[in-house]
Amino acid sequence: MCSFVRDWLVRQRQLVPLDLVPAASAEARRRFPGLDHRTTLDVVTVVGDGGQVYRGSAAWIVTLWALREHRPLAHRLNTPTGARLAKGAVLAAARWRGSQRSGGAYGRGDGWTYHPSQGWTYTGPGCEDGSCRTV
Repeated sequence: MCSFVRDWLVRQRQLVPLDLVPAASAEARRRFPGLDHRTTLDVVTVVGDGGQVYRGSAAWIVTLWALREHRPLAHRLNTPTGARLAKGAVLAAARWRGSQRSGGAYGRGDGWTYHPSQGWTYTGPGCEDGSCRTV
């Protein structure tokens, strides 16, 4: 997904220049030494020219804001209702990305559930006794 989005972004007319750097790369670590680079592998992260850090749906919105044809959409998404829509889009993208890594989409029996007010949540098999393996 990352390379698809990167390719799409470079084809867009930009009002604010985007300098795309691979997540957790040596270049990213050199430019942004204080950034949690491990998290950038799982959560879309944008660093603004003033050092601002945007993650998740906020990162998508600020990226759209930088694009000529998509700035009006960014303004619409930067409302409470729009933020929920942006969050849903980010969660759908994350779900798709996860399915590409694991070889299949999340199924009903795998512990993932969708709640319109909260998005996707994971409630794995009972681990109250501490017997569950964690990564």
